[in-house]
Order: sequence, then structure tokens, then C-alpha cells
Amino acid sequence: MTIKVLIADDQAMVRAGFAALLNAQEDIDVVGDAPDGVAAVTETTRLRPDVVLMDVRMPTMDGLEAAKRILSAPEARRPRVLMLTTFDIDDYVYEALRMGASGFLLKDAPPGDLIAAVRIVAAGDALLAPSVTRRLIEECFKARPALRRSARLDVLTPREEEVLRLIARGLSNPEIAAALFVSEQTVKTHVGKVFAKLELRDRAQAVVCAYETGLVTAGDPRES
Repeated sequence: MTIKVLIADDQAMVRAGFAALLNAQEDIDVVGDAPDGVAAVTETTRLRPDVVLMDVRMPTMDGLEAAKRILSAPEARRPRVLMLTTFDIDDYVYEALRMGASGFLLKDAPPGDLIAAVRIVAAGDALLAPSVTRRLIEECFKARPALRRSARLDVLTPREEEVLRLIARGLSNPEIAAALFVSEQTVKTHVGKVFAKLELRDRAQAVVCAYETGLVTAGDPRES
């Protein structure tokens, strides 16, 4: 299946460069681009891409607000959003992940990383750059008081809670299966139930949730 991509960035050369790179892949098709957040929202509604590459800082409407509007669409019309930034520790990116963006990528990342990121985000079954994502979220929580375990987690079984903790550590489904000595299909079932019970869209939101509910604590060596 071909992955349809929309590129939103205020720099024409960036849009052209990313488009040339992605269009060279047999399984990726860049269906459009946008120079600002307003156009990104409009073009996403019109073109229905699978993945939106969204620059954080753009004129007229920034990428955060554009991502918020795109991710508020009904599930059937909601694409995956991959945030593009020049800073790996960026509060804007954390807010985007909290709203449901599937991950983020540094704009100066190697070409292969961009291609892999689009495929990973489109598949939705892995966390993009888990160590960097966790570090970003930890940095946002380090300055906050330690959170008590939230009653929000009470809907989970002990095994589902453990699965959420392992997702927050950045483990993939096969890695979780190996850690828990269960099949990958069993892990997929647990992950699906965690997402449904906590109303999470993907693994990036799950990592944010694990920190916000006090299940995982920033700086805890047990989570490294």
C-alpha cells in the first residue's frame, strides 16, 4: 500500500527536498505541500494524506495549532502527524505529542531517518526514536513535582499496566513479548486494550500518559 504524505514547512527548499527524497521511494507518494499551518489544515482536509510532516514553527498558524486542528478530526479522516523541529528538546513538540502527534524528527536528520520515520509513523505499531522521545518527555517533567499514581490507571489490569510501563521505556511489541515471556499476538492484544481503556491513539501518547499518571517517573533509573 502506498503511503500518502503531505509536507508542511515554510521553507520551499525544505518542502522540495523532502518531496524529492520521499517520492523516490516506491511505497511513498507526496500528494501535496503547505507553506503554513492554515494551508496545512486545508490541504489535509482536501487531500486526506496518511502522514503529515509538520514543521513546528511556521507563519500565519504554527505547526502546533495546525496539528491540534488536524488531530481533532474524526478518527476515519485523521492522519498521523510527524512533527519537524530543529531542536530535540522542545516544549512545543511535547505539547504536540500530548495532543496525539505520532512523533517528531529533527530537520537535519539523515535522509534514511526521514524515510524510516514516515514508514514507522504510518504503520503505527512502533515508537519513533524511543530514547529521544522519552528524554524529551522526561525533560518536561523533571521540573515538576513527582506525580502520585493516578486513578486513571485503575481501569487497567496489572499486566496491562506493565505493558504500558514497557511502552514508556520505548520497547517494541516483539521486545515486550520477550520481556514478559508471551507471544507477540498477546502483546498486541494487551496494547490494544490499553489504548482503548485510556483513549490513546498511539505509542507516543502512551508514553506521555505513563508520565502524566505517575506510572513512570522522570529520572527513575529503573525505567532506563
